[in-house]
Amino acid sequence: MDQGASISYVVSFPEAAQHRVEIEARYPTGGAEAVTLMMPVWTPGSYLVREFARHVETLAAETPDGQPLAADKVAKNRWRVATGGGDEVVVRYRVYCREMGVRSNFVDRSFAMLNGAPTFLTLLDGDAPAALPHRVRVEPAAGWEVVVSPLPEADGAYVAADYDELVDSPLYAGNGRVSSFTLGGAELVMLHEGGGEVWDAEWADRDARAVAETELALFGSFPFERYVTMNFVVEGRGGLEHKDSTVLMTSRWRATTGEGRRGWLSLFAHELFHAWNGKRLRPASLGPFDYERENYTPSLWFVEGVTSYYDDLLVHRAGLSTREQYFEALGDGIEQVETTPGRKVQPLADSSYDAWIKFYRRDENTVNSGISYYRKGALVAWLLDARIRTASGGERSLDDLVRTAFERWSGERGFTPEQLNALVAEIGGAETASWLAAVLEGTADLDYAPALEAFGLRFTSKEDEKKEKKAADAAADGEAVAGGEAVAGEKDEDEDDEPAAWLGATVQNRGGRLVVTEVKRDTPAWEAGVNVDDELVAVGDYRLPSGGLDARLESYRPGDEAELLVARRERLLRLPVTFGEVPEPAWKPAVDPEADEAAAARRDAWLGGSD
Repeated sequence: MDQGASISYVVSFPEAAQHRVEIEARYPTGGAEAVTLMMPVWTPGSYLVREFARHVETLAAETPDGQPLAADKVAKNRWRVATGGGDEVVVRYRVYCREMGVRSNFVDRSFAMLNGAPTFLTLLDGDAPAALPHRVRVEPAAGWEVVVSPLPEADGAYVAADYDELVDSPLYAGNGRVSSFTLGGAELVMLHEGGGEVWDAEWADRDARAVAETELALFGSFPFERYVTMNFVVEGRGGLEHKDSTVLMTSRWRATTGEGRRGWLSLFAHELFHAWNGKRLRPASLGPFDYERENYTPSLWFVEGVTSYYDDLLVHRAGLSTREQYFEALGDGIEQVETTPGRKVQPLADSSYDAWIKFYRRDENTVNSGISYYRKGALVAWLLDARIRTASGGERSLDDLVRTAFERWSGERGFTPEQLNALVAEIGGAETASWLAAVLEGTADLDYAPALEAFGLRFTSKEDEKKEKKAADAAADGEAVAGGEAVAGEKDEDEDDEPAAWLGATVQNRGGRLVVTEVKRDTPAWEAGVNVDDELVAVGDYRLPSGGLDARLESYRPGDEAELLVARRERLLRLPVTFGEVPEPAWKPAVDPEADEAAAARRDAWLGGSD
């Protein structure tokens, strides 16, 4: 192929209201009789074969002077185009774009959001994309005044050095709000699409900058010269990382509460952190990418789990959450893992390797058979951080491990699981590396005690909070009595509270029918033989009103026996059940008042600042 050759695209929107983008592509032929074009079946960062080619319409080919050429589909995502002996072929096609997701395409009359993999057919050289520059020129729809891409511009087009860079560069066209700030020698661009007067873009930009400053302090420098955040306020959710950009989706209402704002900032922190961990520092098996089949790795616990550990932590270090709020978020993560029965079935490394067939294909049994490499990975990162800090006497931390890994393996190299474990041994000691290997390959419950001790924390529960409240009230009552203010007949409002019965099945009201959608392992419903898709009709001889399961269970106590009347495939069945007690969350971290000064110092170094 001619060294000066390139692939060029013109992107236009003649049918934006009908959710379509039109692509005109020009491919060099290199003198071949035919060329093969390919569209990826997946996009990096989202590990599921999604079959993007299903949205391609009206593909046709011709010579530069307009003579028709044969274009035959030869595989689900490949086309063979005759060249007619010319040096270039022109291919036109349309793509249907109406999936509002961070990894897909969406086009309507108000804006266009395009990802590279589901948009651009590329030229194959053998079975790999041709190593050529890819140029993209955008013709916005009428009335659209803003076009944003992380790619550099030259001669009226966005230019990607190769197909990998093109796939990794989302494209926006519309009328969104764009601003930018300079930090650490890099430009960070903020695009907000949607949200109206409810979404506070000025707040988002200001606090995102504080998060970016904190990440810059962690790593020492940005790995990019320009970074684009495309924030779509479209009542969606999620984020997808790219090398020099990210696509976020959120609800406008997240800007109206403190919890919502912290959640959005955590998402921004997560995706920005991926500019280091995931896009440049990556498992060796995730690059160069094979866009037509699965790319397996057991290390997504590091790519996503470590990043998930840092997202809330960095928001806190940036001064945008209190310690109490951070501990609450950490406790929520622990509760999610500890109440997922699948943690005893699927090892963390397998959760990563099987992401292609399990993580993005949840069903009613997922909670019983699998565990999230995001959630459990984040907890393993926390425990690893604590072990490194303890083993090194506070001299090193997970911060040092991530920085060192980035210095050694970012770019074209990547790391293997064996290299990563050796680095853990180097930074945190052989015992820490041995512990990590066992955690990744096993299904034993995580031991939080070393981390709690290291940081001077303890777990609290609602029961603990009640006891502390009673003790405080009693002390206050004592003071009141001493002052002659006692009131006869008063008692604790919780004194007569009794726990309600618990079934352990998730139900949904479907047209007035209570239908079971999930049954967790080792719950009363599981033991009774309740199935997903059963309709719960009655408890005992009394029919359940629609939406009235929780209210009915308040009439029973843990240990009570009853019969459930269920309808299963139109047949009525009676299932004996012994109710349990609602599991009380008992994993909320709090400062241990009996912790020593060394633990307090480690806690301050971990979180930043002091209590």
